[in-house]
Amino acid sequence: MNMGMELEATRSVVDEKILFVKVHMPWEVLCTYAEVLHIKLPIQANDLASKSSPFSCFTKYFYPSEDVIATETEFFTAPFEKNRLEYFIIKDQDEFFKPAMRSRMAYYILCRAPYEERGAVKKFGIHKLLDGDVYKAAYPLHDGRFNIKSQDEGSPNERYLLYTEWANPKSFYKMQPLDLIRKYYGEKVGIYFAWLGFYTLMLTLAAIVGLCCFIFGYRTRETSTWSKEVCDPEIGGKIIMCPRCDKLCSYWRLNSTCETSKDLCIFDNYGTLVFAVFMAIWVTLFLELWKRYQARLEYKWDTVEFLEQEEQPRPEYEAKCIYQRTNPVTGAEEKVPYTACGKCVRVSCGIGTVLFWIFLTVASVVAVIVYRLAVFFTVSRRLREDIKGLEPFKEYVTPQMATTVTASLISVVIIMILNNLYEKVAIWITDFELPRTRTDYENSLTLKMFLFQFVNYYSSCFYVAFFKGKVVGYPGEPVYWMGLYRNEECDPGGCLIELTTQLSVIMGGKAIWNNIQEVLLPWVQNLISRHCNKVNSEKIIPRWEQDYQLQPLGKLGLFYEYLEMVIQFGFVTLFVASFPLAPLLALVNNLLEIRVDAWKLTTQFRRIVPEKAQDIGAWQPILQGVAILAVATNAAIIAFTSDMIPRLVYYWSFSVSPYTENSSHTMTGYINNTLSIFNISDFTIDSMPLDEVIPYWFNTSTTCRYRDFRFPPGHPRQYDHNIYYWHVIAAKLAFIIVVEHIVYITKFVLSYAIPDVPDKVKEQIKREKYLTQVLLHEANLKQPHATSRRSPNM
Repeated sequence: MNMGMELEATRSVVDEKILFVKVHMPWEVLCTYAEVLHIKLPIQANDLASKSSPFSCFTKYFYPSEDVIATETEFFTAPFEKNRLEYFIIKDQDEFFKPAMRSRMAYYILCRAPYEERGAVKKFGIHKLLDGDVYKAAYPLHDGRFNIKSQDEGSPNERYLLYTEWANPKSFYKMQPLDLIRKYYGEKVGIYFAWLGFYTLMLTLAAIVGLCCFIFGYRTRETSTWSKEVCDPEIGGKIIMCPRCDKLCSYWRLNSTCETSKDLCIFDNYGTLVFAVFMAIWVTLFLELWKRYQARLEYKWDTVEFLEQEEQPRPEYEAKCIYQRTNPVTGAEEKVPYTACGKCVRVSCGIGTVLFWIFLTVASVVAVIVYRLAVFFTVSRRLREDIKGLEPFKEYVTPQMATTVTASLISVVIIMILNNLYEKVAIWITDFELPRTRTDYENSLTLKMFLFQFVNYYSSCFYVAFFKGKVVGYPGEPVYWMGLYRNEECDPGGCLIELTTQLSVIMGGKAIWNNIQEVLLPWVQNLISRHCNKVNSEKIIPRWEQDYQLQPLGKLGLFYEYLEMVIQFGFVTLFVASFPLAPLLALVNNLLEIRVDAWKLTTQFRRIVPEKAQDIGAWQPILQGVAILAVATNAAIIAFTSDMIPRLVYYWSFSVSPYTENSSHTMTGYINNTLSIFNISDFTIDSMPLDEVIPYWFNTSTTCRYRDFRFPPGHPRQYDHNIYYWHVIAAKLAFIIVVEHIVYITKFVLSYAIPDVPDKVKEQIKREKYLTQVLLHEANLKQPHATSRRSPNM
C-alpha cells in the first residue's frame, strides 16, 4: 500500500479461515512501473506490416476464425514515458495496459515490497511470505470460466477463446493463436508454444520422408537378395550356425531367422542412408529457420531489446546470508551465504552427486545387459528344442527378438524409476548449492537434469548401437564379461533391428506415460479439491476462489515441458538412421502434446504470472549440441551397426573376379561370404554344447558357421581376420569421414546462407527506432526552453 497499490480483503465462501487479498493497480502506479520496467507501448500503426499470403484462401482453414479471435493491429512501439503520454495511442485508460502487463507490474512490486526490518536485516517479497506460509498462494486471476462465453461483446472471455480455439481436441488441426497466448500468459509461455508448434510443423516434413523410406523398405523386404538367401531352404536351410552361448545353446539353421531378416530389410536399406543425410540437413534447417521465426516474434512481441531487470536474490539465498564481502561491481558491503571455500565445497558435492547418479544409471544398463545374456541362454534352449507345440511360433519368435523386447520394457521401467528419483535429488542438490537468483537456479538445474536424462534415456541405445556384438571373438575363443558371461552377439542380420526395437519401445513408452501423467494427475487433484470444498449450491463462488482451487503450475514452470521435448528431439535426431518412423511418432505425440499442455493451462492450472522472454534460453545451445552429435551418431550407426557397408564392399569388390567367378557385380552369395567356418572339434570343454541340447538333424556335421570375416580352419592363419574384414573396416572409416565432412560443410553453408534475422524485420526495427527518435526525442526541440538561472559568480 505504501508503494501505491490498493488492497481489498474478502473472506472465503468455502472456508472462513481463509482470507483473500485482492490487489488493484491505479493508473498512476501503472504508469510509474511501466516506465520502470521499460514496457513498450504503441505509438503508431505499423505501415510496414506483413501483407497477407497468396495462399491465405487455403491456409485460413487452419487458423482460428477471425470472427472468434480478431486479428490485432500491429503497431510501432516505444518504451513508455509518463511525461510523454500524448505520443502514445491511448483510446481507453482501462485497456491501455493489457492484463498480462498489469500482472507483471503487480508481481514486480509484490516481489520487492518490504514488510519487516530487524536491525540490519530487511525482509521483503511475496516469495518469502509464501515460504513462511503467511500466504497460501499468489496468482493473477483467470478471465472467467473456461467453458462459458462472455456476454459482453466488448470484453471477451479470453480464457474461453483459448479453450475453444486452442485447447479443445476438436482444434487439433488448427494453428495456435500465439498472439492471444502471449497476451494472456505472457511472452515466456508464448515463446514455448511457438517453439513447440514450429518444431511440430518441421517434423511434418521429416515424418513424410521417413514414412516414404519405411514404405520403400517394406516393399523391398521380399525382393532383397540377402533376405532371400537367408530364407531359401537350399541356402539358409542348409547353413548350420554355431551355438551362441556355452553348453546350453545348440546349433541352429540360418533360415530360422527368416522373418527377422525380412524385418531388418525394412530399416536397413539404401533409403536409410539418404534419410540419415536428409535428417542431418533437416536439423540445421530447423535450427536456422527457428532463429528467423524467433526474430520475427521478438520484434512482434517487443522483446528485441529486452534486458532482464536485475534479479533480486532468492529468499532461500537471502535467509542464509551470514558472511560479509565487498561487491566487486558496486564496491559496497553485502552479505553472502558462504565463503569462497564454502561455495567450492557445495559445487563439488553437487558434481559428485551428479556423477554418482550417472554411474548408477550405467550400472543399471550393465544389469540389463546381464539380464539379456541370462534370458537369451534360456530362451535359446527352449525355442530350439523340437517341440511341436512351438512350431507355429518358431518362425516369428526368435531368441533375439524375445530378449530384445523384454529387455527394452525393463529399460523403460528402470528409466522412469531413476528419472523420478533423480528429479528429487537434482532439486535437492541445486537447493544445497544456493544459486543467487531464479535464473541461476534454473540454469543449474537444467544442466544437471539434461546430463542425467541424456545418460538415462540414451545409454541403452548407445550400447546396442555401438558396443553390442562388436567384441565377441569366435566360437573357439569367445570374449567374456568379467570372466563369467559370454559377450552378447548380434543377430546374423546385425544389431540394427534390436536398436530399432529398443528405440521404439523407449520412445513410445515414455510418450504414453508422460501424456497419461500430464492429463490424469492435475485432473484427479482438482477433482479431489472440488469434492473437499463443496459448498451450498445457493452460494456463488467468486472468481478468485475458483482459481484458488486449481493447481499451481509449480516453481519451475515450463522447465519440464522443455526437458521432455528436448529428450524427444534427441531420439528423433541421434538414432534416426535406425528408425525412420521416429519423426512420425514424434509428430503424432506433439500434436497431442500441444493440446494437452493447452488444456492443462486453461482448465486445470491457475493463471501463471506473465514473464518476459526473448528466446528459449539455455535450451538453444543444448539443441545445437544434440544436432552436432547427431551427425556423428547416425554416420556411426550406418557404418558399424547396419550391414550397409559390408554389402557395398561385397558388391563392388568381392562379388567379381578374382574372388568369385561372376562376370558382373551382384549380391548373390553375400550371405555365404559373410559367414565364416568353424570346426566343432576346436570347441573348448567349457564352450562345447551338451549332447542333450544337440538337435537330431545335426547328424554328423563337422563344421558350423558364425558371423565374422575370418580364415577357415586348415588355413595357415586360421581364425585370423581375412582381407574382407580389413576392406570393410577401411570402408567404414572412410564412410564416416566423408559423410561427416559433407554434412558439416552443408550445415555450415546453410547456417551462413540463412540470416538469423529476416530483412523485413530489420527494416521494421529501423523504422521503429526512427519513429521513436522523431516522436519522443526530437519533440523536445519544439517545447519552449525554460530560462536558466545564472549563478552569481558567472
